[in-house]
Order: sequence, then C-alpha cells, then structure tokens
Amino acid sequence: MRWDVVIGLEVHLQLATASKIFSGASTHFGAAPNTQACAVDLAMPGMLPVLNEQAVRYAVMFGLGIGAEIGMRSVFDRKNYFYPDSPKGYQISQFQEPVVGRGSFEITLEDGTVRHIGITRAHLEEDAGKSLHEDFHGQTGIDLNRAGTPLLEIVTDPDLRSAEEAVAYLKTLHSLVTYLGISDGNMAEGSMRCDVNLSLRPAGSQELGTRTEIKNVNSFRFVEKAIHHEIERQADILENGGRVIQETRLYDADRDETRAMRSKEVANDYRYFPEPDLLPVIIDEAFVDSIRATLPELPRERRQRFVDIYGLSHYDATVLSANRALADYYEAVVSDCGDPKIAANWVQGELLGQLNRSELALADSPVSAPALAGLIRRILDNSISGKIAKQVFEAMWAGEGDADRIIEARGLQQVSDSGALETMVDEVISANPEQLAQYLAADEAKRKKLLGFFVGQVMKVSKGQANPQMVNELLARKLS
Repeated sequence: MRWDVVIGLEVHLQLATASKIFSGASTHFGAAPNTQACAVDLAMPGMLPVLNEQAVRYAVMFGLGIGAEIGMRSVFDRKNYFYPDSPKGYQISQFQEPVVGRGSFEITLEDGTVRHIGITRAHLEEDAGKSLHEDFHGQTGIDLNRAGTPLLEIVTDPDLRSAEEAVAYLKTLHSLVTYLGISDGNMAEGSMRCDVNLSLRPAGSQELGTRTEIKNVNSFRFVEKAIHHEIERQADILENGGRVIQETRLYDADRDETRAMRSKEVANDYRYFPEPDLLPVIIDEAFVDSIRATLPELPRERRQRFVDIYGLSHYDATVLSANRALADYYEAVVSDCGDPKIAANWVQGELLGQLNRSELALADSPVSAPALAGLIRRILDNSISGKIAKQVFEAMWAGEGDADRIIEARGLQQVSDSGALETMVDEVISANPEQLAQYLAADEAKRKKLLGFFVGQVMKVSKGQANPQMVNELLARKLS
C-alpha cells in the first residue's frame, strides 16, 4: 500500500543572550556542572523570575526575518510536568499568546523545487537542565547549568512530506538564525534541537494519521535517518493490520532505530495556566521598528546579490551564502583579488575541502581571507600556475607564511620568459621524434591528444613552472 508522509517539526533554539531568560546567571557553554545555576534557576523559595528583554528582541527579530505576525501582547504560562533536571516541576513557556504568530518559511530542494512551509508560532520558554548518564556507574547526574537558558520554540504546520524536505527546512532555518545572530545554532552543543512529529496516511487521503514524536534529535543526518526509520516502522505496523500509538520516541543513532519513551502528552495533560509571577509582555510599533532597522541582509537576499553582482551560478551563490561567516569570508576575498569566479572556486574547493579534512570551523582556518586573496592574485598575474597554487595553498595551510613568501622561498615563480620557454619546447620536440612523426601524420582529433603529451613533457622539464598558456601557443606554432 502507498502512504503519504506528514511531518511537522518543533525546533528548540537556544538564544545567544549573555544571561538566562529569567535570571542573571551566565549562559556560557562548557562551564563545570552546576556552577552557572543561581537561586532563581534552582527554584529556591521566594525567588521570582525577571524577563530578559534581549530574549524578546531576538524572538521579534526571528519573526520579522520570516515575515510572521508579531504578538504585540504575549503571555507566559506554566506548563506542568516533572523532569528530574527541571527544578521547578513546571516550565515557564507560552501557549495561547506567543511572541511570534503565524508565518511562512521558504525552502529550496536540491532539484530546485521551492516549497513554502507554514509556521504555526514561535514562542519563548526556558530550557531544562541536563541529565548525565556517563561515568556514574548506573546512576544519573544532574547538571543545572542549562536550566533557564532562553529557548525559542519554532513550530511548523504539518506541511513537510519527506526527510529531504525536513532537512532542507532545518538547514535553511539554521542559516537564517545564524545570519540574524540570535543563536550560534551549534547542534552538537544542543543550541538547536529538533522534535519530529510524523504520521502516515493512505496516499491521497486528507485525514491525518496517528502521529508519533521523536524527541531531541541533534543533527541533520540523524533527523534524516530517524524519519526514514519511523516511516518504515509505521508502515510495517499499518500494513500488518496494527494501530500506531501516539507516543514520544527517542532516536538511537548507534542502532539506527527509534524506541518508545513515554505516551504522548496533549495540551490538557500539561494543565497550562498563566504564569502568576510574570505580567503580560506588551510591545509597541516603535519597539518593533527599532528591531527591524537592525536586521542584516538575509540569506536569500545575499544569494540573489551574489548572482546579480558577481555573476555566480545559483548553485555557487547558494553554497557561499548559506553561512554568514562563509559569505563574509568570500566577499573579503573578492574585494581583495577582484575575480568573483576564481574566488568562488577556491573558497568552495580548496578552502572548504581542507576545513572538512581537518575538521575545523571557518573561524579556525589557518588561511585568512586576505591571505587567500593574495594567492589568487599570483594566479591572475601569471606568477604561478593553478597547479603550483595548490602546492602553495598547502604550505600556507601548514603555516609557512603568505603566498609571496612561499613562492620566493621555494623558487616557484612561473616561467613566462618566451626565450626560456622556446628552448624547453625545442628540447622536448627533439627528444620525442616518434610522437612528432605521429603528430604530423595525424588528423585534427589525434593531434589535440598528442599536443597534450608535448605540453605535459614541457611542464615536466620546467618542474611545473612553465606558463601553460604560452607553452600551448609555442607548441601549436612550432608543430604546425
């Protein structure tokens, strides 16, 4: 039987505020356990929450970034449930009146298809602490440093229809929030976590099936794998006459499977009621306008500018604009070397390749944008060939200095002296009489192949330093 897949995502985004949403405790990642949890975070008697204005600003920035409705009046609620790493026994969240209302989010799939995904809402809430299961000999440790970190929970409509669409949505969302600067989006550190709501229905049906929720998936790859597994699991149940149970599941990456965690709660189970210790949040148009004025150029706008101004292909522009830091790096290279296409090739090719192989972030690259631009300038002025440039780049990556220093120290300057090149060409022709005879007797197609042989021999004699264009021109003239 054929099934339609229906997916909705809930993304929990840690906001990049210096302090927590309801206290002055630090949100810095990596501190020793329980060193950044104050009396408010620990829910000590008599402690009252005080709202962090920056969290509201970041939420409004996100809403403006997707063209969503902004809640000029929003209300915090208590969401009641017990987690061992949540000291209050409830979570301060938003439900009926969120800070960001309905909106729409555009994604582009690999085949160029554009999809618009509805955003139900984006609401502010506090994060829980973290349960630690390693190195405790069958026991669980509780680290409350994360408790109270501000979250923006972004909830989609059930508009996604495949794992590919879900991953495209998450990558596009990640790009947006990092451009806005409201979150670092670091999934490995938990700054961006995803709950996947998934159900199946008979192909063509408009009725929604029973959904399951896969909690706290923290990588694009795991989201894709978890969705594929859950589709297969639910299809197998339905095709064998069973019934899918509404429940919360966890994805086990080691076993590549989802497993039941608990029965799925619904809104009534949480017993929402307005948070009595916080007044409604009232903002005005002046507040919203002041935030709108600070919005940076967003990914889609930058991608189009790369196409219009730099003449890049849609693919190149998409890759280079997906990440704000990468886009800034690329533009710095272009402004210094003046050739957008060669800069795009080097940033996407050598630079990103080395970063991936070295497992480094762009911020940790040993080759800066000005340094890469300096290398590209030496290619453009024919000081070195593209092949030699790759050797120079490797030396730059290893910390041997800038391009000019390496070229001079290693004697890599490209040979463009016509007299010296002509001598090399004559030597190669004289040393290969058999290939010369074949060339003279060959048709045009065969001659092109043999010309490549002679070029290769000249480059070998010159140790790769001969100007390839001049070598081709000299050989073509002499062999004709």
